[in-house]
Amino acid sequence: MRACVPLIVAMLCSLAWAEDPNEPEPFLELEEETEAPVSHLYSAPSSCRDRCQEAFDRHQPCHCDARCPEFGNCCKDFESLCGHEGFSYSSDAITKEELQSISEKIYRADTNKAQKEDVIINSQNRISPSETRDQVDCCPEPLFTYVNEKLFSKPTYAAFINLLNNYQRATGRGEHFSAQQLAEQDAFLREVMKTAVMKELYAFLHHQNRYSSEQEFVSDLKNMWFGLYSRGNGEEDSSGFEHVFSGEVKKGKVTGFHNWIRFYMQEKEGLVDYYSHIYDGPWDSYPDVLAMQFNWDGYYKEVGSAFIGSSPEFEFALYSLCFIARPGKVCQLSLGGYPLAIQTYTWDKSTYGNGKKYIATAYVVSSTQ
Repeated sequence: MRACVPLIVAMLCSLAWAEDPNEPEPFLELEEETEAPVSHLYSAPSSCRDRCQEAFDRHQPCHCDARCPEFGNCCKDFESLCGHEGFSYSSDAITKEELQSISEKIYRADTNKAQKEDVIINSQNRISPSETRDQVDCCPEPLFTYVNEKLFSKPTYAAFINLLNNYQRATGRGEHFSAQQLAEQDAFLREVMKTAVMKELYAFLHHQNRYSSEQEFVSDLKNMWFGLYSRGNGEEDSSGFEHVFSGEVKKGKVTGFHNWIRFYMQEKEGLVDYYSHIYDGPWDSYPDVLAMQFNWDGYYKEVGSAFIGSSPEFEFALYSLCFIARPGKVCQLSLGGYPLAIQTYTWDKSTYGNGKKYIATAYVVSSTQ
């Protein structure tokens, strides 16, 4: 078994270095959806119906991904069905500069975030990306040394925590919500919409003509995050919220689980064992970013990225922004002057609204030290 050795050499977040210096700066893919939705089982292979923004599949006769116009291999109905999806081709597209500007505004508006004295972590040993599959516990101490739990009495934190025990983590088992659990979803949305963070996001999206009213925006958020879809066996066994924030287990591996509050609470109960990390962000205050390895009650997470010390509304806002503006793509943001990218994935097996896809996962994929 490989010994645990702290990684002393500074690592730019990358698994594959670009050989051409003129190539864009590479990023570290912190999690991969290894089983992408097989959308051709649900739609005609020669059409883009229900396939917009799907991952490239060389077995398809034509394509509907964002880069198919570059390669001239789009399906004939790509423009009519996908031309405005994600607003990549609309006349009022959301630009990278606008995303960076609004993300900075959201960052400054997060007054509910933890202060430096509220959260003390002990990141301990850093390993190289090549060691993440070894499943070696390199850290004898917990990740969280101290958390001021008074944070959890704040309305958005309390509403968020109420949602975490509403799910069973094993995929393939249908989720069923009681009236109280459905009310808890609505309560969370009400609380986050009171915050400056979500007011900034809505104002931006309203100005961009994405939503005509706050009611429309909240309704879309509810479907986007809490709508159920199937990850296996045809059961409605997953949602964006469950996957991203609460975490799931599929085929013996942890998937999702990108939230520091959930991690702290599970670690406190002895259900999470922190193993190591491969990346610690450049921020000297919260929120920060950590990419780590851990065991969740018998199941291993090879690389899980998470904000540390952020408020629930901050994460909810950034992930929603990226899913709305760059569905299924890398979303380039800026936080406190540092670049950061978030990757979202869409799920084609179930849709809501006018052909929109559920959010399957969202997580931080890169930042620069």
